[in-house]
Amino acid sequence: MGKNKAQDISSTGKVTDYSVAAPRGFWAGTAACGLKKKGGEDLAIIFSERPAVAAAVFTQNLVFAAPVLVSREHIRHKAHRAIVVNSGGANACTGDEGLKDARQTARLVAEYFNCDEEEVLVASTGVIGMRLNMAKVESGVREATAKLSRQSGWQVAEAIMTTDTHPKRASKRIRLNGRTVTIAGVAKGSGMIHPNMATLLSFVTTDAAISKQALNAALKLAVNRSFNRVTVDGDSSTNDTLAVLANGAAENAPITKASGADFESFTQALTGVCRDLAIQVARDGEGARKLITIRVRHAPNERDAEKIAVTVATSPLVKTAIAGADANWGRILAAAGRSGAKFDVSKVEIKIGNLVVARNGRGLQFSEERALEILKRDEVTITIDLHQGEAEVTEWTCDLTEGYIHINADYRS
Repeated sequence: MGKNKAQDISSTGKVTDYSVAAPRGFWAGTAACGLKKKGGEDLAIIFSERPAVAAAVFTQNLVFAAPVLVSREHIRHKAHRAIVVNSGGANACTGDEGLKDARQTARLVAEYFNCDEEEVLVASTGVIGMRLNMAKVESGVREATAKLSRQSGWQVAEAIMTTDTHPKRASKRIRLNGRTVTIAGVAKGSGMIHPNMATLLSFVTTDAAISKQALNAALKLAVNRSFNRVTVDGDSSTNDTLAVLANGAAENAPITKASGADFESFTQALTGVCRDLAIQVARDGEGARKLITIRVRHAPNERDAEKIAVTVATSPLVKTAIAGADANWGRILAAAGRSGAKFDVSKVEIKIGNLVVARNGRGLQFSEERALEILKRDEVTITIDLHQGEAEVTEWTCDLTEGYIHINADYRS
């Protein structure tokens, strides 16, 4: 292997041992400060021992939370040291007071680490419209910083959960120029999940040496192939934040440009971590029993493929049919037809799993027993082959069950 080639070595060790503290030079702390009604840890801090560069993407919703505004401002800073995130309250639609609370949260963390306020990114998740209890937040910051360690990185995924049923972690190791580089991430998300950026919180750490410009470019590419390809319910949130910190502790030859073999290898690994987390989010959709993968193949172009994939993935008729194990291919084709994509219906083939249920835009006789067997699995793949080009897109979603209604009908109570 040439010295400039990257090697994926994730299988050679348990890189998730410390989750977001798996990369060199990262620490974390968590706290239970009483923000969650049901109790448990509800505040987390991720800290880099050395100044890191940061990149982030945020919600595209016109209604966005105070921490999103603060982090959008802070992300412009040249270096960053910490991320602080709370669950149990979104701090969204809380006016000037909520904005002061978000800034105060960043200030509390900055004072502990003796860094600039702009070096701290802030995120929140929970019910919209309620102010944070800042006495509890301050107590949580004290507790989390007192417990700062690499081992505590494992608990970050739990501390940021809301309606999630399980924590979401992912990691990857590669070798760049003879140096081992680790990328690790956590995410929370179960409802209000839809592209742009996608609706959730996610935090990724890496010890790679990379410039802010190159990290921004890598993140944009990674998000477009991961979090922007996942949907649960078609609702995008007020608080979406995906932030990446890169502190250079791996001491690889710095990646300074958004091109070249090392940049491509890093981007591929970052995409892998983001895609893993995105799929975990779809699998854990509120009330979900099944992960659904939508594959659109041989489309005229990527834009039309995306339109079809996201329309099918968000169709309540498709999602409820799969929840009920009904091989209703007509709903799939109808959703594709209203997506706004241009295609020749007479060439379309649809498969559920490996079972062809429609060809040339028309239904076929197929084994209902075989279809039922496929649809009863906890993972279902729908393939829509347009036979009209070379573009291909994959989207992830989940089925729509009565559980989704129960969770969201009772969310504030």
